[in-house]
Amino acid sequence: MILITGSTGFVGNALSTSLARYIPVRISVRDASKAQQLDNLDVAEASMSPNQDWKSALAGISVVVHCAARVHVMKDSVIDPLFEFRQVNLSGTLNLARQASIAGVQRFIFISSIKVSGESTDLNHPFSADQPPAPSDPYGISKYDAEIGLRALSRETGMEVVIIRAPLIYGPGVKANFLTMMKWLRRGIPLPLGGVTKNRRSFVFIENFISMIVTCINHPAAANQVFMVSDDEDMSTSELLRRMALALGRPTRLIFVPVNLLAYGAKLIGRHDIFQRLCGSLQVDIKKTKDLLGWSPPVSVDEGLRRTAVHFLKMQS
Repeated sequence: MILITGSTGFVGNALSTSLARYIPVRISVRDASKAQQLDNLDVAEASMSPNQDWKSALAGISVVVHCAARVHVMKDSVIDPLFEFRQVNLSGTLNLARQASIAGVQRFIFISSIKVSGESTDLNHPFSADQPPAPSDPYGISKYDAEIGLRALSRETGMEVVIIRAPLIYGPGVKANFLTMMKWLRRGIPLPLGGVTKNRRSFVFIENFISMIVTCINHPAAANQVFMVSDDEDMSTSELLRRMALALGRPTRLIFVPVNLLAYGAKLIGRHDIFQRLCGSLQVDIKKTKDLLGWSPPVSVDEGLRRTAVHFLKMQS
């Protein structure tokens, strides 16, 4: 049996729904009354507290897919964000992993983040899975700390650990910036991003990500490895907007504004972070993933955008 944490989140929900069609799955939730009800789905109440007792949730489990996390937030109001991130993403993760090793779990799959590798890449110089990490924000640091702790635990106990670093994940039900982008495009708001054609960013469609996780559940070559995942087709910001608008059946209204002018405007208002996300590059190299696992994304970018758009338009009607 497989245990999935974070099953009410975007990735965890999609993964548990997909796997429960074929095999018995146990999900952990803080409130069992809010868990989805599916055949083949067992529910255990648990939190990511560093003191959580996982004994009953881990009974009979051979593989843990750990999706739960304190996620990255744009404006964190807590006094010490790094402490709060480490409480869940480091201490909570290692508490679960230690108990998993004691319970006889064979493999622990950790859903990490591209932020462990860094915030940006030079054009056409993507992050690879085995290059030195360089996290810079509290979320990325806490995820990297957890990776270090999990590797040490694996060496100590023999429990296999698989680490997957993902870029931005999109698909039906996506929220945050990707949802905002679709709302802008649907409303036909002119966007000053027509000149952002030379950057490249990696994305991963949720079904491609689920396919990658499923591959890692029992593939012998995945043991104790770090992998990158993406759709294997990077896009500029303007290309993403055009292809998303096409999927939504809306005209693209992009205004050409020189990138250096956008950078100057972002500097004036103190929002270099926004400029970097819109105009900078963030690419990942999945060659190791493809070569070692024989995996490639089963869904194309345009089909992923189409399925995302269909769901979005249905929810808006």
